[in-house]
Amino acid sequence: MITGANQGIGAAAAIALAAQGVAVFLTYKRLDPLKHPAYPEAYDRLRARDAGEVVARVREAGGRAESAEADLADPETPGRLFDLAESAFGPVEILVNNASGWIADTFSAQEHDGFGRPTRQVDAATHDRQFAVDVRAPALLIAEFARRHVARGASWGRVIGLTSEGPHGFPGEVSYGAAKSAQESYTMSAAHELGRHGITANMIHPPITDTGWINEEVESLARAHGPIGTVGRPEEVAEVITYLASHQARRVTAQVIRMY
Repeated sequence: MITGANQGIGAAAAIALAAQGVAVFLTYKRLDPLKHPAYPEAYDRLRARDAGEVVARVREAGGRAESAEADLADPETPGRLFDLAESAFGPVEILVNNASGWIADTFSAQEHDGFGRPTRQVDAATHDRQFAVDVRAPALLIAEFARRHVARGASWGRVIGLTSEGPHGFPGEVSYGAAKSAQESYTMSAAHELGRHGITANMIHPPITDTGWINEEVESLARAHGPIGTVGRPEEVAEVITYLASHQARRVTAQVIRMY
């Protein structure tokens, strides 16, 4: 199960895992650009589409894929998604918590961030939206994953999450950073509590990755400050996800793996 898999890293992960013979169940939520504006407009269009194109690519390559639109902010969603995935392919063995309720909020009064994207001051709405999708949903998905795993006596499982600069603060996207920090904590706890059941749990901190939102300013920042000096591609992050899902990573757990 891969959340947020209609575009970007989630879509690339679905394609990469399917190429290794994994049956992939994609979740997504179409975001109305008028209600959830991003930047630039092309990125808005990507966020507003369903997962049909990704499912088609997997199937055309001989893989197995199904998808479902779901609001991860609804606490009833995790159980429903696992029911749908099990109906399609059987028990879920790999959970990739990729989806984000990203919103740019700040403690300052600025209306746009340094990259020209609209921002707003922190309020209850920005906090609740971010934490519902980036914290509560991954926690409930991990809990549902673990409950079903233990109930059937399984001995192999993978939990993989995506994070950013959460623990160190995230100026301009403060609720996003705080939520990712909390998600890291949940995932590390899962690693320690579920390891005896054969489940590994890790987080990946991708580089600045071109999922459709990169502009010249961001690319210049990556060139100037990153040790490699280039913007990453979703397929590169998907390669690390695939590795963590593999037998070769069976002793890798409780890690935040930073990519550059």
